[in-house]
This record gives sequence, C-alpha cells and structure tokens, in this order.
Amino acid sequence: MVRLTDKKMDEVVRSICGADVISLVSKIKGKENVSEFKLAEILKEDIKKVRNTLYRLYGANLVEFTRKKDKKKGWYIYYWTFKQDHIRHLYKKMKMEELDRLKSQVNGETGQQYFICVNNCVRMDFEQAVNLEYRCPECGELAAQEQKEKKVENFAQRIVLLQKEIKSLI
Repeated sequence: MVRLTDKKMDEVVRSICGADVISLVSKIKGKENVSEFKLAEILKEDIKKVRNTLYRLYGANLVEFTRKKDKKKGWYIYYWTFKQDHIRHLYKKMKMEELDRLKSQVNGETGQQYFICVNNCVRMDFEQAVNLEYRCPECGELAAQEQKEKKVENFAQRIVLLQKEIKSLI
C-alpha cells in the first residue's frame, strides 16, 4: 500500500474545500483535539473565519470534533482533529472519477469525426460541419478533419497511469 504524500493530501483538500483551507489543515494535521481558538490565534485569523473553514472541512468529513463546556464562561469550546485516514478514500474516489471522465472522452473521440478550423477558431462535429458547409462560423475559412490519434493516445497513456495509481491505493 502506497502512502499518500503531503502534496497529494493537499490536492484532495484543495479540490474539495478550496485552497484557503490548506494553511489550517497544515496546523492540525497529525494533532488531536486542537482548540478552534488556538487555531485562530496561530493563523492570526478571526474566529468566525476559522470556524467557517472548519465547518467546510467537517462537511467533507475531513475533520471531527469534540466539544467541552467552559465552566467559567458557560460556552462550548470545540476541539478539532484532522481525519488523515479519510484522505486516502477521497483521493481514490477523485482518481476513479478522473478515470471515468477520460474513458468517456476517449469514447467520444473515437466514436465521432471532428472538424477544426485552420485558424483554430472552432471545433465542430460532423453534423455541425455539414450544416455549415465545412466553413468556420467565426472566420469563414474551410475546416479540415481533425487528426486525433495523438490526442487519443495521450488519453490512453493517462488511463494506464491512473489505473496503476488506483491499484496501488488498494
């Protein structure tokens, strides 16, 4: 089983919750029960912004919390823990979705003829090209059939790499 690098973990968090979450995640990664007030202090951020970020992470099931009542003030203080083990599952899910998208693109590319303007203005499928008499609707130049073998080959190579990566995550 391959261990996910910090870069891959950040990629997952960024794609699910946004890039602004990364700094907070770096502060709680590998720690347990970190106070939201402590996080706000460390990040030099407003507590409301830190809570919002934590709630986004919670919505993606990337953090969990416990709450304890402050005996002096009567408030609840939340203590947060990053669920690093859940990242692997989300990373695999992202890669599976990417694999499905690539397979769909390959099917679309191989099952259809495309025509492209010589000035690269537009790309048309066969029906559009016939309706426009093989002329570009932008510049009026004649469109030529697209040579897509290289594109399909690149997709196929990426599919093989993704399949290997997904197998290594099992």
